[in-house]
Amino acid sequence: MVPKQGRVLIAEPFLCDNTFSRTVVLLVEHTQDGSMGLIMNKSLPLRLNDVFSDFEALERIPIYRGGPLGTDTLFYLHTIGDIPGAFPIDKGFYLNGDFDAVKAYVLQGNPIKGTIRFFLGYSGWDNEQLERELKQNSWLVGKEKIHTLMDVETTKSLWKNALVRLGGKYEVWSRFPKIPTLN
Repeated sequence: MVPKQGRVLIAEPFLCDNTFSRTVVLLVEHTQDGSMGLIMNKSLPLRLNDVFSDFEALERIPIYRGGPLGTDTLFYLHTIGDIPGAFPIDKGFYLNGDFDAVKAYVLQGNPIKGTIRFFLGYSGWDNEQLERELKQNSWLVGKEKIHTLMDVETTKSLWKNALVRLGGKYEVWSRFPKIPTLN
């Protein structure tokens, strides 16, 4: 599979980078000029309720680490089709948009789980950088269903499950120990 917007990058188990080890990155943009993505399976010890006082009384809303770049910027993926300015990633799947509209949606008591996920920072690749990393076997390209990517309950097992869905040798890789010397 080739990388394109809406597909995921699955870190190969031998990738020993602190930021990207055992990650699944959703490509929100992939062009000849470069690529942008969000790490889907690394949570932060921070909640949206800690950052925005308007959300204090609501359920604890997790924030995920989107990547090492722009860590002072909040990004959000959602399935709400009528948010002005939202960038379509795939059918029924969007990035950002008018934050006041998202805020109003949340404060009206609408569902958050499975509908909106928040991220600090993003992952980025310059022109041809991602292609080089694919040739170096740092990443596999896969396709995940929107509901799988939006399900915060399966975040911790997303990397392993993505490899299993690829089948064959990748299923075996899903069981590869994080630190082989401790096996």
